[in-house]
Amino acid sequence: MSNDITVAVTSRSFSRNDVLKEELLSRYGSVKFNDEGLKLTGNTLLEFLKGCDKAIVGLEKFNRELFVKLPKLKVLSRFGVGLDGMDFKAMLDHGVSLGWMPGVNCLSVAELTLSFMLSLVRNSFFAAYDLKQGHWKKSKGYQLSGKTVGIIGANHVGQEVIRLLKPFNCRILINDIVDQSEYCQREKVEQVAFEDLIQQADIVSLHVPAVKSTVNMINESVFKRMKKTAFLINTARGAVVDQKALKQALMTNEIAGAAVDVYKEEPEEDSEFLSLPNLICTPHIAGNAYEAEVAMGRAAILGLDNAQLPRQFLKA
Repeated sequence: MSNDITVAVTSRSFSRNDVLKEELLSRYGSVKFNDEGLKLTGNTLLEFLKGCDKAIVGLEKFNRELFVKLPKLKVLSRFGVGLDGMDFKAMLDHGVSLGWMPGVNCLSVAELTLSFMLSLVRNSFFAAYDLKQGHWKKSKGYQLSGKTVGIIGANHVGQEVIRLLKPFNCRILINDIVDQSEYCQREKVEQVAFEDLIQQADIVSLHVPAVKSTVNMINESVFKRMKKTAFLINTARGAVVDQKALKQALMTNEIAGAAVDVYKEEPEEDSEFLSLPNLICTPHIAGNAYEAEVAMGRAAILGLDNAQLPRQFLKA
């Protein structure tokens, strides 16, 4: 047990998980958990981390100003896979290492993505909602089998979605910044241009990080070029989709429907958007099935000891 090292856990999910708390406490004697479930930003995040050597963190934003005021903090270990809020240059300048395991929750995200696909095409979610309101509407929906599915971002989660889709005999198109020729040949999928994918796909599913090149990549222009019968699924990052444009596309039936688990600002407060009849919306739950939560937590605990300076992210 490392009694002389103080660890902070900003993640609310980790702090609520008794299994993870016990395992962390077996390694470190001095641990501060976010037991009150606070959303830590700015000064509240600063105060929470004061005096700590290492931290297990969620989606909080870490910038140069924060590192200047927290000279003792030398390790950030990510509970989850997204690195949107990390200033890697500032981390290097202040000698702050990063613990991170990509893909640890990919099955959890892929399974929710598949459930979205089935709910959208079969109209089951909307039919169930109507019935709960006292309306007996036998709207047909479609089979998922045989549809054209477009996967934007074919890395950990994207490839797991493709694996889960195999029994449905879909035509699968992928768009990725990396040449996936070998993977496509092996898995019998097609790597195509972005334009071809959005025009041909019955379902467009997003699996890319929120970086400069992907922010608002799905926008008003894209919706106009998609099939009117198409569905959009976003279990990646909220910033990848222009939410105002998505709202308009759904309100005007530019596309048939959408399912989103992520939002630019969370929690999402646009009640008009959330109540749209052709939108399935969940509160960022894709990656935190119980099994995935435990796996992410254990990876984060290991990351406290195996962290490295994040030089590779500056080269990307």
